[in-house]
Amino acid sequence: MEEKKGVADRLTLGITRILESMPGVADARFVEREPAEKRSLLSWEQKNTCILPEDLRDFYLTTDGFTLTWSVKVDNECVPVGCMMIHSVAKLLQLHPPATPFSLPNTPTLADLDWDGDSTGSESEDCPATPHFDSRSRIFELDSCGGNGKVCLVYKKCSQGVVAQQSEIWFLDRSLYWHHLSPTFTAYYRLMLTHLGLPEWQYSFTPYGPSPQAKQWKSLYPPLTFHRNLGPMDPPGDTQFNNKLDPTKAFKGKTKVATPKKKQASQSGAGGSGKGHVSVGKHAVIRR
Repeated sequence: MEEKKGVADRLTLGITRILESMPGVADARFVEREPAEKRSLLSWEQKNTCILPEDLRDFYLTTDGFTLTWSVKVDNECVPVGCMMIHSVAKLLQLHPPATPFSLPNTPTLADLDWDGDSTGSESEDCPATPHFDSRSRIFELDSCGGNGKVCLVYKKCSQGVVAQQSEIWFLDRSLYWHHLSPTFTAYYRLMLTHLGLPEWQYSFTPYGPSPQAKQWKSLYPPLTFHRNLGPMDPPGDTQFNNKLDPTKAFKGKTKVATPKKKQASQSGAGGSGKGHVSVGKHAVIRR
């Protein structure tokens, strides 16, 4: 039980404890999941002709998806507010134009939105080129955002039959406009946690922003990326969570084994004491 609790705390980076310390927050719930099998990741890559980024692969080898929700108590009733979600490998599906076997030949599809033809537009670090709905991009849904849009894993500049390797995280709003969120999954994971899964938080990265109701929740529960002055009811040391979350420490794939340490321990076994052998045994149990 303690090992499972440690894994959960490592994945959430202590966000559940921060939420529980906030006034009015109730029922902060993290859904535990088993790690994904390595063969399922290989099968996904072969099926979609894409290579999963290393940080996302390590994430799935730690937990096959992510769900953390929390509510606020209003008039003795729990109102759902925050939701952080990442689909499992089985639900990491490609965003295809809708199948139209019974439609008319000229029925519009998502690919028709790429009216600029072969033009890819200017691309820079500050303004990356937007994805395409046609074969030039391969798009996979990471989070459906409760119907307010889609967070997607996007591979751009794709060619038929060629394995895609470079990916980014983008947000597709309800108007089917693209907004760049982060260059890596790790950076997106940090954004999701620091924004506490607030309603429509992804719209903070759009020109028009979230709805007025979502802005009210944001003012009541500001994201951890915003510095604020501590109040008398805030726990001491609260500011240390701001901008210091390190998701790279959270993804500990089950296939990673500290073999060098075991070799050193076995080499020193002839002249070492029995106490050294006991410590190695404890380390091995923890790793399993």
